[in-house]
Amino acid sequence: MKTVLITGCSSGIGLDAARTLHRRGWRVFATCRREEDCEALRGEGLESFRLDYSDPASIDAAMAETLARCDGALDALFNNGAYAMPGAAEDFSYEALEAIFRANLFGPHELARRAIRTMRERGRGRIVNCSSVLGFAYLRFRGAYTATKHAMEGLTDTLRLELRGTPIEVSLILPGPIRTSIREKSRPHYEKWIDKEASAWREFYDTVLEPRLYDPAPRRDPGELGPEAVTAKLIHALESPKPKARYYVTRPTWVARLFRIFVPAGIRDRVLERYS
Repeated sequence: MKTVLITGCSSGIGLDAARTLHRRGWRVFATCRREEDCEALRGEGLESFRLDYSDPASIDAAMAETLARCDGALDALFNNGAYAMPGAAEDFSYEALEAIFRANLFGPHELARRAIRTMRERGRGRIVNCSSVLGFAYLRFRGAYTATKHAMEGLTDTLRLELRGTPIEVSLILPGPIRTSIREKSRPHYEKWIDKEASAWREFYDTVLEPRLYDPAPRRDPGELGPEAVTAKLIHALESPKPKARYYVTRPTWVARLFRIFVPAGIRDRVLERYS
């Protein structure tokens, strides 16, 4: 039975991945930030315990628990957990950016470092990092999240290059619009870090951003798919003898990639200015 450690399993992509891989015969260590979410997963028969990327002690404890349960035989890591922080780039303080980088980049990288150590000893392993279409594209008012995912892309590519010739494979998954609760879960971060009253963008926040952010029935994005579309790519990354370096998910992700490659920056900016 192969073993995989997955982060961010309380909902969305992580939850679907944990359930699906469990059904496929994997031994899944499905981690969440909150103990109550872990308890719910244990009620489904999954092995679940806390892992909070923002807390180094939590990373230490979760990796120790994982290795103790599988006697050091960890086959794969899926770094999935992350959060968004909507707002204008000029409104993000140093502390706000530090917080989101700790959760979306520093924590996943530290977990990957720990996994690589044990995978080197075993002589095999898979590291899969979940990026985003915003790992290479960009949109207004998503600057903090975009910055973390651009950084994850660069760090993951470098890691993959450095591990060439070893039995450890490294892949990126780049979802586009996926049906998850990321918008709802971004609300506390917006409320904590964005000082709307002092912002030059106050009117925009009041009339555009907040109505969308707090919409109880948000519209589906064009080309949106369910989290099972990401899981399908994850299965290939974990089980194929020749995993890909990158897995693009959803048609908008492919379109955005071509748009980035072939359309000049000035034209891109004029087109993307329409989207918020």
